[in-house]
Amino acid sequence: MAHFLVCYFQAVSRDGRHAGHRRSRINSLKVKGAAGFTRCVQSEMDVRIEPLRKKDFNAAREFATEGMHLSWYTNNDRELYVYSRYFLYFELTKATRALGAYVEDKLVGFLLADMNGQPKVFKSVRYRIFIKLVSFIIDLAYKNASVPYDEANREMVRAYKANHHTDGELCFFAVDPKINGKGIGTLLLNELASLEKGKHIYLFTDSGCTYPFYPRRGFEEVDRKEITLINHGKATPLTCFLFSKTL
Repeated sequence: MAHFLVCYFQAVSRDGRHAGHRRSRINSLKVKGAAGFTRCVQSEMDVRIEPLRKKDFNAAREFATEGMHLSWYTNNDRELYVYSRYFLYFELTKATRALGAYVEDKLVGFLLADMNGQPKVFKSVRYRIFIKLVSFIIDLAYKNASVPYDEANREMVRAYKANHHTDGELCFFAVDPKINGKGIGTLLLNELASLEKGKHIYLFTDSGCTYPFYPRRGFEEVDRKEITLINHGKATPLTCFLFSKTL
């Protein structure tokens, strides 16, 4: 199940370079506060796109937990925490590009991509040991949930690569669910396109995420498969998608 992708948000913002990273401005940013209210900052705010920081990995994990609806697959908080860490570490160890979107030094979104022939960004023996251990447990306890999803993705990308050249995969893409439709996802994609101009990439997503985001950003749906996940006796129908785009 390591290829689930997160939900994203969209709008148009202005770009600019500053001090080695990309900075953009968003005119209005809605943020849910601790008391549940929504605060709207009317003045322009800077959004910086820069390398993802290790100190923000836990925030990234929380984005994935909520945005990917991981609670659909377990009611156990400890189980949810372990699986969300596993998913994040799995994608981090694959990434050759790891971009973070920051507002006032706070992570509000991030993107991970695995581009052919480029060095990995994060190398950690501890992460790899954790991944192997949790992967073994998933294979034992959640085979009915993980196998259909992974097999569907493998079949789609194998068929696509048989007739198309690809330069990399957009592995993981998440925005803080508390920020609604303010262009963070678009800014991250634009930065990847700037860094990897002309490269042909693909991604996996599914009907549990906001997959219509991709066609609106120039991605083409190249395949889909209908599957059913069985977890703790509960059947969850799901549509798996394969999208591609030349950046």
